[in-house]
Amino acid sequence: MILDRLARGATRAARITHTEHLPPRIGTHADWPAQIRPEVIDAIRSAGIERPWAHQARTSEHALRGESVVVATGTASGKSLAYMAPVLSALLDGSEAQSQKLQREAFPRGGGGRRVGGRGATALYLAPTKALAADQRRAVRELAAPLGTAVRPAVYDGDTPVEEREWVRQYANYVLTNPDMLHSGILPAHARWSSFLRALRYVVIDECHSYRGVFGSHVAQVVRRLRRVCARYGSEPVFLLASATAAEPARAASRLTGLPVAEITEDTSPRGEVVFALWEPPLTELHGEQGAPVRRTATAETADLLTDLAVQGVRTVAFVRSRRGAELIALIAQERLAEVDRSLPGRIAAYRGGYLPEERRALERALHSGELLGLAATTALELGVDVSGLDAVVIAGYPGTRASLWQQAGRAGRAGQGALAVLVARDDPLDTYLVHHPEALFDQPVESTVLDPDNPYVLAPHLCAAASELPLTEADFALFGPETEALLPQLEAAALLRRRATAWYWTRRERAADLTDIRGRGGSPVQIVEAGTGRLLGTVDAAAAHTTVHEGAVHLHQGRSYLVRHLDLADDVALVEEANPPYSTTARDTTAISILETDTEVPWGDARLCFGSVEVTNQVVSFLRRKLITGEVLGETKIDLPPRTLRTRAVWWTVTEDQLDAARVNPQQLGGALHAAEHASIGMLPLFATCDRWDIGGVSVPLHPDTLLPTVFVYDGHPGGAGFAERAFHTAADWLAATRSAIAACECEAGCPSCIQSPKCGNGNDPLHKRGAIRLLGELLRGAPTVAPES
Repeated sequence: MILDRLARGATRAARITHTEHLPPRIGTHADWPAQIRPEVIDAIRSAGIERPWAHQARTSEHALRGESVVVATGTASGKSLAYMAPVLSALLDGSEAQSQKLQREAFPRGGGGRRVGGRGATALYLAPTKALAADQRRAVRELAAPLGTAVRPAVYDGDTPVEEREWVRQYANYVLTNPDMLHSGILPAHARWSSFLRALRYVVIDECHSYRGVFGSHVAQVVRRLRRVCARYGSEPVFLLASATAAEPARAASRLTGLPVAEITEDTSPRGEVVFALWEPPLTELHGEQGAPVRRTATAETADLLTDLAVQGVRTVAFVRSRRGAELIALIAQERLAEVDRSLPGRIAAYRGGYLPEERRALERALHSGELLGLAATTALELGVDVSGLDAVVIAGYPGTRASLWQQAGRAGRAGQGALAVLVARDDPLDTYLVHHPEALFDQPVESTVLDPDNPYVLAPHLCAAASELPLTEADFALFGPETEALLPQLEAAALLRRRATAWYWTRRERAADLTDIRGRGGSPVQIVEAGTGRLLGTVDAAAAHTTVHEGAVHLHQGRSYLVRHLDLADDVALVEEANPPYSTTARDTTAISILETDTEVPWGDARLCFGSVEVTNQVVSFLRRKLITGEVLGETKIDLPPRTLRTRAVWWTVTEDQLDAARVNPQQLGGALHAAEHASIGMLPLFATCDRWDIGGVSVPLHPDTLLPTVFVYDGHPGGAGFAERAFHTAADWLAATRSAIAACECEAGCPSCIQSPKCGNGNDPLHKRGAIRLLGELLRGAPTVAPES
């Protein structure tokens, strides 16, 4: 057994905190609905699929009845075929109907012939990543090959050559793209897409669980704009959504599309046995900040596991949360494999966003062909790319949601064979909690997808974009949501829209679609350029530039290390030079917060739990240098970057002097107790809201000027909010109870990265008081209501 071989030796075996055996599942077949064209069924049989699984047939039935539907089943359950069968059938119907129409018009009775334009039915496919769209095009081409030219799939994204784009607009009937291109390329030029949109029958939204937070809220408004433009051309497409297993998928899909959506959640496909191990790296003899014990990094541990699996010939993907982590794991594994067999390092690679298109495509081909044995990948590969034949998946750190965890783990054993999944815990409160509380992973349902399309910071630019596509009228208010009517006068006052009679118009010269980046990255991406040659290495999001490509930062690309020599924020360029430092870098920031408005306040005994709007001022002030592999801190360097201001949403709680006395927290301990509770609660929130700890921030103050009390804030790291703080407010009792449990369960004495230390703390994780935080949270929770607060 693979896991037995990995766990050989006393020290290795002790790292496995829990092993879950997920039993095999027998599949249940059904018949395709009668309306699916026999040619399509024959094509599916030619691909080796005799009959569909029951959930595939049920999804197709909804689609054929003209009902929008979401299929939310496990990885490798055949969701693609569930929507592809009705789509291909519609395209074949449309192609034949169009051919007959052309024949009638070309050879009318008693008259000469003439050729007319037009096209049959069309379909649009939306993927969150370019890699997934490219993979789907390959799958559609292979499946639809027996149907000839009736199905003409084409990718239309930022990588599509200019000379191909006109062909796609005029002749493709199955266009595969992403929400970014729909927002900035297709909808603003909808007149050029009129024949495609007029014939649009189906819109497929793949991996729809990934549309959460700010990005999901933007995509929801892009979808509403698409529906509005389609209505202008007389079409009303049916939406077919595919999701990983998620809570309330129909509700989330309805929020995304603005339409009623049916749900298919019973997975009737077979599954091989999966052995799922929780793995905690050991404590080392090293000491970190404030003398805290240091655990071996998940990066080093994952690189070891990837190496061992490659030596055994086990095809593996290691999922890593960061670009830098993916590069580093691949690099370490390559170096260690070279010591064993000089032919093996070339069979390990890294895959992440930010690579050039040709680099990504080459890696995808190598993985499909089996040329690669191991891959260290970011979530760019997680989302649906059909990687079959994997024996194992190693997940370096909890990916933020249970939905993503199962999505990544499901990459192993896709052909129905048994497989291994390993979650390697990072030195982090949430990861530590999970490897010691396996029931939180294996006995809990997956999370609900959090998105807020009514966020005015999201909605406003889409109203401008919609007005530039077609003038806005009161008839559009219901489509865009309840905040629309109040926002329009503000957009008029800002001279973004102009009202004439009963409609609002976009009258500016610039493109309205350029007002927003739908992925919430906050500005133009920063280009990473090699100083000596001028070669473009890649890009980084504007919002992440201060923390990832500041002067002195280490940047990894294709296994090579670079040092950032200069960050030019005016021109959005980071100049780098190749170097080989023996360390990685981590940015640190400081934050101040003020309350703008309190929406809701709930008494917790003498304490108060609040939710509302805040203004946050953040500044990156320094960076740490950490030794590779061990994570040992080598030093801190100050840097000078401008502060950034953010208006957003937050949850906060206050305690009184009497409660501090009851918790035995004295004035000397107060700052450290609040600070420790803040850090740990930020680390635990992803268990309750579909966010990453880097999507949220926090501030703790012994005496805040707005509350005049000791206060802890946790806020959304996006303008206008992302729904995470609101989710924290509604689940506060469970969230803060889990936070207290995580701190109390940690084996350290005074606090460490596994419980109360934060990797991004601008105050050097000082002060922190572990015991005080446990007592303070206990006293706070004593007054918590048994029913979750409602706003």
